[in-house]
Amino acid sequence: MTGCGSSCAVELPLTRCRRFFALLLLGCALGHVRGDAVLVSGTDSPVVMIVVGAPGATEYETNFLHQALLWSNLTQRAGAKLVQIGGDLVDGRSDLDRLRQSLADQSRDSRAALWLVLIGHGTFDGAEARFNLRGPDLTADDLAGMLKPFERPLVIINTTSASAPFLAKLSGRNRIVITATRSGNEQNFARFGLFFVESLSDSSADLDCDGGVSLLEAFLAGSRRVAEFYRTEGRLATEHALLDDNGDGLGTQADWFRGIRAVKKPDGGLEVDGARAYHEHFVPPPEETALSVELRARRRALELEVVRLRDARATMSEAEYFDRLEAVLLELASILKHGR
Repeated sequence: MTGCGSSCAVELPLTRCRRFFALLLLGCALGHVRGDAVLVSGTDSPVVMIVVGAPGATEYETNFLHQALLWSNLTQRAGAKLVQIGGDLVDGRSDLDRLRQSLADQSRDSRAALWLVLIGHGTFDGAEARFNLRGPDLTADDLAGMLKPFERPLVIINTTSASAPFLAKLSGRNRIVITATRSGNEQNFARFGLFFVESLSDSSADLDCDGGVSLLEAFLAGSRRVAEFYRTEGRLATEHALLDDNGDGLGTQADWFRGIRAVKKPDGGLEVDGARAYHEHFVPPPEETALSVELRARRRALELEVVRLRDARATMSEAEYFDRLEAVLLELASILKHGR
């Protein structure tokens, strides 16, 4: 049994053993070109909406505008449409009214994602979280109502202090939500936003070396830099970012991960966050641009199915597991052929 280890020979029939290694090799090949891009070309255009809140002190204004500039540069690279609210843009309306109108103008069911990035300060009074704008503030309930009609993919990144309550209100199907804090009581200035957007174009954040930084990878890199900042300064960390992409509204911290794999499981058999965010890129890897919108969407669904199969393996027979895995990987291989 050349090429098969002794344990494989004992546990699997010859044909099953060969199938296992064929699937393993195919999986390794797929691993070099993973990651489905949310930002895609085509008739459905992705939109990046950046909202810069009331700065307060000058030092914060400089930081917030710098973040907005980095997002703007990335949006140009990704070929997406940019909508910016706040900052130095004034047209006589409040920022809240401009945000409400801008969201109302967007397609509800596009195949391309709508990214909403909130940059600034946040507050929490024990009952309600707010994003501080020029004029009336934006509450989590306000934003939940504005986004309720949307069926298209949504990526919502709230980089403000006290942002965690937004996650529970905005979590849902076909959504990825990131907040800079794990609690509304973490109300000090949050540094996560700058570290996160910088990580999106930092090759060292590309943990799987596929040529692009996924949303999960940027979340992990940004969180790591936050922890390093407080450790270097000898200060107690006052922010802990959360990621929610399974719709349960709970969120997961970066310390649940080793590399890109979650090493902890939530109680009650709930699905761990991270699988969808791993397949989402702001600026896609070069190989992804060769795939159509439809193929990218199908690839993302298939890669998520691999994750689900892996997590559910203990509930299936060996034959069922490998049969289902083979079907998924063969279809993935077929999709990849279209991109070469």
